[in-house]
Amino acid sequence: QVQVVESGGGLVQAGGSLRLSCTASGLTFDDFAMGWFRQAPEKGREWVSCMARNAGIDYYADSVKGRFTISGDNAKNTMYLQMNSLKPEDTAMYYCAAQRSDEDFFCSSQPPLYDYWGQGTQVTVSS
Repeated sequence: QVQVVESGGGLVQAGGSLRLSCTASGLTFDDFAMGWFRQAPEKGREWVSCMARNAGIDYYADSVKGRFTISGDNAKNTMYLQMNSLKPEDTAMYYCAAQRSDEDFFCSSQPPLYDYWGQGTQVTVSS
């Protein structure tokens, strides 16, 4: 059974940093692209970043580019999102998702294309 579990959220002041982790079990990490999404209250799910399988390439939403960094450790089936220079508008529930993929240089920004989701971890940035 596949499980995707996020951790690392919390409360931080504006300008601070957090590192989110996402551990996936029951799947072969090398066969999946991985993505981070977020959802603020009363807003739709927003794509944040994704990483192609085998960490071939990664992409970022314009709103986080230059501040967030996605990375992965295939040996641990774990993905990370390092978030620096956090802003109050980054406040949201952050979700990790896994997408079956055979492409080393592509990952999707579209939530429906992801196969497995975690329960989310809350990030709150105070001003």
